[in-house]
Amino acid sequence: MLRLPFITFEGSEGSGKSTQVERLAARLRSLGIPVLVTREPGGTPIGETIKELLQFAPQGKAMTPETELLLFEASRSQLVRELIAPARERGVCVISDRFFDSTTVYQGVARKLDALFVEQLNRFAIGDCIPDSTFILDLDVATARAQMLRRVRVTGPDRMGQEPSEFYEEVRAAYRQLAEKEPNRVVLINGAQTVEQIEREVWEILSSRFSALASKSSVANRKSEI
Repeated sequence: MLRLPFITFEGSEGSGKSTQVERLAARLRSLGIPVLVTREPGGTPIGETIKELLQFAPQGKAMTPETELLLFEASRSQLVRELIAPARERGVCVISDRFFDSTTVYQGVARKLDALFVEQLNRFAIGDCIPDSTFILDLDVATARAQMLRRVRVTGPDRMGQEPSEFYEEVRAAYRQLAEKEPNRVVLINGAQTVEQIEREVWEILSSRFSALASKSSVANRKSEI
């Protein structure tokens, strides 16, 4: 069976992750590649219930960092076993808007929880389901927050998006450190580029890393020239 990659997108709120997830999925589908798009928290009925509590439910205002961590891991564990792992076994390309790196950065660094414990929980939740490529959209905090606030006007207040700028400076710095630590998996993308430039850069990297994607693209290009 042709092995297709598991791809994740990371970054602060307002960095443009969801847009790039949608664009990459559309490109892959246009090439005839089967795709599963999912997100964290959420993605499953259990995960969506947890997402509501984490982000929007009024009860979440009193949530401790420890509770937040465990809820994210519970949502992730369900997502991996219900959707991601079965999809990969079927030969489907999986794209996730956030995955365990978010917890490493947000809870392990910005919330200042024990990094080793967070790592252990991440491993427990994901098992052997590690992304093949992770793209971090790096954008300055002021710009990202402005874009996030425009979204909030539509979706309503988000508990995770109400932290001060200092919190997101820590998030951004932690993501950059992650890219330095794991260069074979994690790619830092300049989020200040246009949507089209980011999409093109993501695709160039993926097609250079995964022959299965490059071959599909080559076949499609040849057909378009006929």
